[in-house]
Amino acid sequence: MRADTVDWYWQAVCVGTALACGLLVGIERGFDLRELRAGTRIAGVRTFTLVGLSAGLAGLAGRFGQPFAAGAIVAGAVAILAIGYAHRPELSKKPDATTPIAALAIIGLGFVAGFGEPGFAIAGATIVTLLLALRAELHGFLAKLDQDDVKALARYAVIAGAVLPFLPNGHYGPLGAWNPQKLWLVVVLVTGFSFLGYVANRIFGARHGTIATALIGGAYSSTAVTQSLAQRLGSEKDGGAEPAGIALATAVMYLRVILLIGILATRVLVPFAIILAPAVIVAWAAGFWLYRKAPKCDAPAPPGNPIAILPALGFVVFVAVAAVAAKWAAGRFGEQGIALLLLIVGSTDVDTATITLGGLPADAISPLLAAIAISGTIIVNMAVKIGITLVYAGRKGISASIAMTASVVALAIMIGLAWLRL
Repeated sequence: MRADTVDWYWQAVCVGTALACGLLVGIERGFDLRELRAGTRIAGVRTFTLVGLSAGLAGLAGRFGQPFAAGAIVAGAVAILAIGYAHRPELSKKPDATTPIAALAIIGLGFVAGFGEPGFAIAGATIVTLLLALRAELHGFLAKLDQDDVKALARYAVIAGAVLPFLPNGHYGPLGAWNPQKLWLVVVLVTGFSFLGYVANRIFGARHGTIATALIGGAYSSTAVTQSLAQRLGSEKDGGAEPAGIALATAVMYLRVILLIGILATRVLVPFAIILAPAVIVAWAAGFWLYRKAPKCDAPAPPGNPIAILPALGFVVFVAVAAVAAKWAAGRFGEQGIALLLLIVGSTDVDTATITLGGLPADAISPLLAAIAISGTIIVNMAVKIGITLVYAGRKGISASIAMTASVVALAIMIGLAWLRL
């Protein structure tokens, strides 16, 4: 194929993508404004499509070294839209800033497409369309939030958006064990699980009862859910669905740890998933069996707001110390020392052990030994939760304790079999 033909084809793709961006958003805007009297709509499907096409041509002109022509096309489109909305009498009765802002977004995305980035442009257009189409759902979501939820969002925004992009990406500190950006990234991940679970719990927990609270809460703190449900179980005369909730929170925790391993220590994922698989099956089966036996009941109050700056900073310090210790153990004792360190660190928090493993070089410890060490930390964590259940719920918590113990036994057997293969 000739070079000029290839260039023409690519230019057509870029400008066509710009047109598609306008068409996509235009369909949504036209549908949303369909009840307006004919002739009063400033921008519908046709206008948005033409705006996207114009912006794509402007981007193409800019790519060919014609910035004045590109600027003139963009300025003309913006001016026409501004004049049209300025003379729309319906705005005084029903103000609408969404449609003109959407038109400006299409101008920008169309220009990007015409300039040679059609993939980025069409992705942006789909997100704009989704946000516009989910108007009722987003407003309903906001109506369910309270002041504490907004504060939680603000705190997480600071953790994820105001700090992470400005941290250096390099090796610093003792033994070069600290990468500031990666250290803070793990805080973003862990608190992100907490924030998503907290929001989902606030929205769905009270509606669907104890089981929903356990499933959602287990995604960010199965220990907190266990303590909350065990305390409620021990204070009631007749037990409800709390034992099933405790067992299911543990089952969700297993899946959460597998997901974290997949993100932070991918090379360990396969052996770890194999070791953990029987425990996962037993945990879900036991939780489902207890759920079938349990009566329906209301949800307890969801766990408190998990997004707090000071605990997050404390978590970073703990992970940083563990990273230095892991580097030292790798140089002094080899992979056996690292495995022991992961087990010790994980006895207080499985996430910390997982994050420490993710920060180690690929050749520092074999995947199978690392999987065994992380699995051992889960057993220690499960022992703590079994103790919490028996202390707070007493005899009423025996069924939940048996369910958790069964999964621990399955995990211990798999650890033993894996150890024989070392």
